[in-house]
Amino acid sequence: MDSKFNKPLIRIIDDDSAVRSSWSFLLSGENYECAEYSDAGTFLASADFRRPGCILLDVRMPSMSGLELQNKLKDIGCDLPIVFVSGHGDIDMAVNAVKNGAFDFIEKPPKESRLIDTIEAAVARNKAMRRDQAEVADFKSRLEQLTQREREVIRMVAQGYSNKEVAAEFGISEKTVQVHRGSAYRKLDLHNAAEIARLLLLSGDPL
Repeated sequence: MDSKFNKPLIRIIDDDSAVRSSWSFLLSGENYECAEYSDAGTFLASADFRRPGCILLDVRMPSMSGLELQNKLKDIGCDLPIVFVSGHGDIDMAVNAVKNGAFDFIEKPPKESRLIDTIEAAVARNKAMRRDQAEVADFKSRLEQLTQREREVIRMVAQGYSNKEVAAEFGISEKTVQVHRGSAYRKLDLHNAAEIARLLLLSGDPL
């Protein structure tokens, strides 16, 4: 069962209370928990970004527009996908919002099925991204346990080199390579070169 901080939360930001209530009602029927905000400032002051989910965001709002909020969230490193829903958008605005990182841009009033499908996809992406981030963080922590030689061996193994080729590169025996390779696998809690190569790619190759 999901803990409180792992259960998805849909943040609805719109200055129209009727719109907020309507979307909350619709999404709660799909077993989503929602939080409503009347403007960007209220959201920034009280929102908790730790929980996965997404942001359902209007474009035109007082004080700070949805597009301005998008830039603000980008600046502070918020990873929540943004789904814009606006009755005042145009093609250029939608294209620019998506180019700037928005997950989608939907015209108001949205079809219920389109809105639900988009929210589901945005939440799934956010949860997957956070799983990858947690996996990479654990991988990097385990890398700290490797000796320098184990790091060197694992780097070459992940690139597809055989034990014989690794041995020739470092002037050591194949048996010694096998020992270093086995020790590295145990410390990393991984079982093959493909897993290591994938995590190296995700983590930006920290070796």
